[in-house]
This record gives sequence, structure tokens and C-alpha cells, in this order.
Amino acid sequence: MPDETEYGRGESLLSQLTSRVVGQAHAMGKIVPYVQMHQAGLAPEGRPAGVFLLLGPTGTGKTRTVEALADVLHGSEKHLLRVDCGEFQMEHEVAKLIGAPPGYLGHRETPPMLTQNKLTAAASENCNLSLVLFDEIEKAAPSMTRLLLGVLDKAALRLGDNTTVNFERTLIFLTSNIGARELRKELAPDFGFESMTPAPAAKASAGTSANALATGDDPSGSKLDRIGAGAVRRKFPPEFVNRIDAVITYRQLGGNELVAILDQQLDALERHIEKRLDDRAFSLRVEESARSFLLAKGTSTEYGARELKRTILRSVTQPLAALISNDEIEPGTEVRVSKRPESDKLTFEVEPWEEN
Repeated sequence: MPDETEYGRGESLLSQLTSRVVGQAHAMGKIVPYVQMHQAGLAPEGRPAGVFLLLGPTGTGKTRTVEALADVLHGSEKHLLRVDCGEFQMEHEVAKLIGAPPGYLGHRETPPMLTQNKLTAAASENCNLSLVLFDEIEKAAPSMTRLLLGVLDKAALRLGDNTTVNFERTLIFLTSNIGARELRKELAPDFGFESMTPAPAAKASAGTSANALATGDDPSGSKLDRIGAGAVRRKFPPEFVNRIDAVITYRQLGGNELVAILDQQLDALERHIEKRLDDRAFSLRVEESARSFLLAKGTSTEYGARELKRTILRSVTQPLAALISNDEIEPGTEVRVSKRPESDKLTFEVEPWEEN
């Protein structure tokens, strides 16, 4: 097992992931042991180091989990190999992943997307474990799951030119929104007696093993996990499901979690200002009225925190950019962001910075 300091600031891998992906500690607890097994040299041979299917409503942190893991292991959220399955909805498009065989039309014009070089490039000097993300797997044509059977089982992918890509040193993540409607209905019923009663609290353990899915058992005892497991069985064939190490159901984010995510993104904006502007940087103070405005505009029951980053961009970053362009913000000053009751926009006031 690696030393704790290997992950950066002296924190454990689990602690770092939990702080980055708000409200989904149960999911992090299912993923971390597979990283530790690989780092300790105890991962099974002849198959990927871990295969995970991440389920749940949009905006709950599924893709964010893989990005956060890439940041912790490799130093950048972009240090991963990502396949947007929405681009492979037609059967013939799936062939782009492995390329056309020699002698076929377009063999040289269509190089494969999944190559050994690209997989190796997804690792780093800090960690030799590559992260591969198949985003929104339910949108891909059925031939995608057939193509992945050999990858998930034997860690091998045969390309069109008859070369083989080795996936042994990889963690493979599949994200999906299947079952999201049923999950939302369970958490917030639309009508009837259930709509007047609070939804049951989610239990801490959310991972459901592939064997449990195949037999119908649910060791976690969570109704949300059973809903997700049922959706998986209806969508994917048993031979595909049995190759998944853990199916993890992400929980709907509550008010406290959304506030924490807002704080994270505002902190990230302040760091961005300091890094990009350097000696022209200024401090940012976002009042409670502005925070409430951003939460109301950028979060919802249906989409979670997905729109929050875009809302901050439009409501905070762009107005700040306009003020900077007009030389209205002096270096070292403080910009106070607030929301007046009669206005539908945020107000920006530049004040001299005072040290506490």
C-alpha cells in the first residue's frame, strides 16, 4: 500500500476524493480499494485493475469522480482517456474505436481512438494507473458493449490492424443515467401519499457487486441500489454485467452538499484569478445574498449542480472580465459581489482591500 504522502498533501486518497466529490463518500469508499490493490501489486492479473458502473441522476458527481481521481493520482483533471458514448449511437460509428482493418476503405484515414500509446499517455510519472472513462454508456450502440466484453474480462482489445491494446493497468469507469427517473421518483414522489412524506435517508454503503446483480441479492439493503440494479439488468446483458466489479448508485445532492459545491467553485474562481492575473490580481468577497442567487439559478432537483459552473461563469466571471477590461478593478482591491432585492442581476462593488 502506498504511503499517504504519495497523494500530495499528506491526506489519504479517500480523504482527498471525499473532499473533492461532495456528498458521495460511499462511492469513494468503493473505488479506493481497487486503487490500493493496484498500488500494492495485488490487483488480479489478466484483467483491468477495476471496472465501475456509476449510476444516478445528472449533476450528482459521476464524471466529477473520475476527474477528481485523475487530479489526485496524476495532478490534472484532464489526465484521463475519455470516450463520449453519445458520439457512437450508430453501429458503424463504434468501429472508429478500433479502426478499419487493412484492405478496407478508409484504413489509413480512420486511425483507432483506443490505442496503446493513448492509454500509456493517460498514466503519469506519479502513477502508472490509467483512467478510462466511457461517459453515458447507455447512449452507445449495442455493439459498444459487445466490443467492451473482451476489455472488461481479459483486459485486451484487438484493433483493426490486428494489434492488441493491454488494459491491465487501467481503471475503467462507465457512467450512465439509466434508472435516474425512478431514483428521483423514490426521492421526491410527484403525487399521492408518498409525496407528503420525506424520502428515506440513503445508507452509507452504495456499491452493489456484479454477482449480487446477477442473483438479485442486495447486500446494502438500500432501495435506491435495488432500483439502480434493476435498471442495469434491464439495459445490459448478463455477460456484460458480470464483468463489472462494482455498480455504484449516486445519491441526490441535498442543500448542504450544494452549498459546499458552490464554495468549492467560488474558491476555484479565486485561485484562477490569482494565478492568471498574478500581480494584477484582486480579492473576491461573495455575499450571502449573491450565494443564494447563484444556488437558485444554478441548481435544481432535476439537474443537481450541473448548471452551477455555467451560472458562475455568466453571473460572476463575465461581469468581472468586463470590469477588468474597462480598467475598473485596481490590483490589490477587493470586489464585493451582492444581490439587491429589486435586481435580477448581481452587483459588483470595488473596495480598497483591508487586511484583517
